[in-house]
Amino acid sequence: MTPLILGLAGPELGDAERAFFADIAPAGFILFRRNIVDRGQLRRLTDDLRALAGRDDLPILIDQEGGRVARMQPPEWPAFPPGRAFDRLYDVAPVSAIEAIRSNARAIALTLAEVGINVDCLPLLDVVAPDGHDIIGDRALGAEPMRVAALGRATLEGLRDQNVVGVVKHVPGHGRATADSHVSLPKVTVDASALERDLEPFRRLADAPMAMTAHVVYTAWDAERCASLSPIVIGDIIRGAIGFDGLLMSDDLGMHALAGDFGERTAGVIAAGCDIALHCSGEMDEMIAVAAAVGAIDPASRARLDRAMATIGPADPQPERLAELLHHRDELLALVASTAREA
Repeated sequence: MTPLILGLAGPELGDAERAFFADIAPAGFILFRRNIVDRGQLRRLTDDLRALAGRDDLPILIDQEGGRVARMQPPEWPAFPPGRAFDRLYDVAPVSAIEAIRSNARAIALTLAEVGINVDCLPLLDVVAPDGHDIIGDRALGAEPMRVAALGRATLEGLRDQNVVGVVKHVPGHGRATADSHVSLPKVTVDASALERDLEPFRRLADAPMAMTAHVVYTAWDAERCASLSPIVIGDIIRGAIGFDGLLMSDDLGMHALAGDFGERTAGVIAAGCDIALHCSGEMDEMIAVAAAVGAIDPASRARLDRAMATIGPADPQPERLAELLHHRDELLALVASTAREA
């Protein structure tokens, strides 16, 4: 097995992809809208990936957050609200907000389990800052660390209840970044004491099964390298100060925050301490370069992967529960409007 999670080009495996993946045995796969047509097609694709890998617990990831980040979309699947909806509910009814986001996560997980997806890149634990870039924006769970942690915990629990692994992101925090790391390299220049606020949700959820790094430079810790490429940030902050010992994957190697060719990027994130390098584009020439830059997965990283996947059981789709969960969530979210009318 290689320490890679890779994307696919389209809605079914091509012959070249099939041969390449069989040869390098990636640790898992990630799906995007280009890979999705409808329920039947998506279930066939995930079944095909598992058969090719020969692993029932093969991680198949997706970014199904809700709001503007949703790969599975209406009318085939429900629309889910962004994180800000639950942040607003927390303002008026904290317990209801936690219950609403747990129901929402259970509903997301039901839709994923039905089509064979078992890992969701959710929740965001990024604490928003007033001048932070909108790439996080309404995706975030708020500006108060304890609130973010409480809502994030309920999200992880809701996903796990329906046999989907959650991935906390973007450790050690993307909320202060004033640039979009898809486009350029953000630099956060506040001192280490100010960054304690950003670390707090990740500390509270240090037992999460998986996490994804931020392609962000934090000058207080490492003025030269972004977190994904920094042994200091990964070793001293993520593994040390935060205490995270789950599976750590990089954010996408294709993002423009990173410099160098794909081999250099891949070798860099693994050398820095990431267990897994994430490459999303599905472009074969890029994947060949990525695969050439790594050897077999480190035994400690493989153990973390196995431990993360063991936190869930076999998929048990219960589509009949979806409407009930969505109704319960929406009843609770409606408290925001009701409270505003009363005021």
